[in-house]
Amino acid sequence: MSYKIGIFDSGIGGLTVLKAIQNCCPGHQIIYFGDTAKVPYGEKSSQTIQKYSVSNAEFLLSQGVDILVVACNTATAYALELLKERFQIPLVGVVAPGAKRAVELSKNRHIAVIGTKGTVSSDIYKKEIYRMDPSIKVTSQACPLFVPLVEEGWIDHPATELIIKEYLTPLLEMDIDTLLLGCTHYPLLSKAIHQHCEGKISIIDSAHACAENVKALVGNGKNGLDCTKYFVSDDPDKFRLLGKQLLNLSINELELTSG
Repeated sequence: MSYKIGIFDSGIGGLTVLKAIQNCCPGHQIIYFGDTAKVPYGEKSSQTIQKYSVSNAEFLLSQGVDILVVACNTATAYALELLKERFQIPLVGVVAPGAKRAVELSKNRHIAVIGTKGTVSSDIYKKEIYRMDPSIKVTSQACPLFVPLVEEGWIDHPATELIIKEYLTPLLEMDIDTLLLGCTHYPLLSKAIHQHCEGKISIIDSAHACAENVKALVGNGKNGLDCTKYFVSDDPDKFRLLGKQLLNLSINELELTSG
């Protein structure tokens, strides 16, 4: 059986989840909505994030999706439970899968989580990790400049290296052994992050862990659809360009919508 998988994010970061799902779960149709008019979500209030998330979910449901993936850590933190209450459809967020993987990999029981201000303020990762293992120490760091850097395509820019150094050096001095990328934009900076960390720690990309959870629900499709349609709420040309530049995605079926 093949499913129609709906994915939403505040912008381009959720494409890391989309690509992981494409690789992990072939043969399904994917409908992606990037709310590029309102990016970043991490600076918004919880009430606003919930409002946006409900609107995004309603739009994807209008497209006939069978399963909904919240490919935004901030939206997962503040709206996933609300969406589960409101909509009778399987929902997958990005927090629990990433937290589980970090717990499995950490050996010295000290995990660092980086994310937007909204995600870090919610303490969602800390709560999820403590639920799995209360003995683990969790250190959180907001990295609000990372999302704008990605949305501008500044992946290899000298300023990006300096900002990564500013955010991550204090964490590396705290004897962490695992770094959890608590925003789906951040894997797009993973090359520079890995270089700065010099292989000293494990780095967790929650996109791949999320894709494994989706695979457990849908398996492989039977009819070989492998069809992806994209919607954005602003600047489709920039979205298409960054999708190709950052993830080598050929974004052909792309429409502008208010959601």
